[in-house]
Amino acid sequence: MTTLVTGATGFVGSAVARQLLARGETVRVLARPGSDRRNLADLKLDVAEGDLGDPASLERALRGCQALFHVAADYRLWVPRPEEIYQANVAGTRRLMELAGEVGVSRIVYTSSVATLGIEGGGTPADEATPVSLDDMIGHYKRSKFLAEREVDTLVREAGLPAVIVNPSTPVGPRDIKPTPTGRMIVEAAAGRMPAFVDTGLNVVHVDDVAAGHLLAFERGEIGDRYILGGENLALSEILAGIAILCERRPPRVRIPHDAILPIAYAAEAWARLSGRGEPFVTVDGLRMAKKRMFFSSAKATDRLGYRARPAQEALADAVRWFRESGYMS
Repeated sequence: MTTLVTGATGFVGSAVARQLLARGETVRVLARPGSDRRNLADLKLDVAEGDLGDPASLERALRGCQALFHVAADYRLWVPRPEEIYQANVAGTRRLMELAGEVGVSRIVYTSSVATLGIEGGGTPADEATPVSLDDMIGHYKRSKFLAEREVDTLVREAGLPAVIVNPSTPVGPRDIKPTPTGRMIVEAAAGRMPAFVDTGLNVVHVDDVAAGHLLAFERGEIGDRYILGGENLALSEILAGIAILCERRPPRVRIPHDAILPIAYAAEAWARLSGRGEPFVTVDGLRMAKKRMFFSSAKATDRLGYRARPAQEALADAVRWFRESGYMS
């Protein structure tokens, strides 16, 4: 079986590609011309150059493939031109899914995000059935992923698209080359450059467990259904304490109110626009999201797919080790 993986130059996508190769599958990956391909350097796979905005390149990449893992996404919590996120995450997803249906791909796993799900109050873990609407989505990234997931839902119902949806929580671990916003936080904390924190919480999971969950969804998932792929629910203070233990540092003790950081976030975004240096470390939408603890339950994936996740501290240890060995902390 030949499988196309989008986003394989990135964090989660490269983990999915590696696990497919380990199972003996023939893997083809979609990669933009000139993209950073360090995560593909040691892998024996076929690279199809193309872009989610180029239908002809997508059709060429899909030809001869029986399976598709659509992992690629524009994962930025701040962007100077928001239309870029919608073009990649919504229009690009719809275009790829339609073409996959046309060429006869028999099974698809679409990588959504817990960002599309509802959040319970009081720190209670949410699940796939927690009520949510587009109005609940904070920021362009969450809105784009919500809309993209609805595009997949529509194609499943109306066109018979053979797709299963997975919703990873907050993956950490090796090969976060960009790095992701969470990876940037780990680097700063491990380097001792994060003396304070806000009161929030995340569901932390090892990226390789998320990848394993993708393969389980491919094998056992029900068409049109979705499954949270998460790990442990931890307060940010607990995450930072875990990183401090790994780095033999003192964990930060100062908790800063969200509203006290808001002026800094506005200033950071303004400077990013003027300087063109990319996404700032702290963003307004990121702070707005952090006002709720983003806790989730993977019980459905555990019960129906056989999904399992290792302890979060192991995931953090692998992430810190990889960032250190790769020179991110110098």
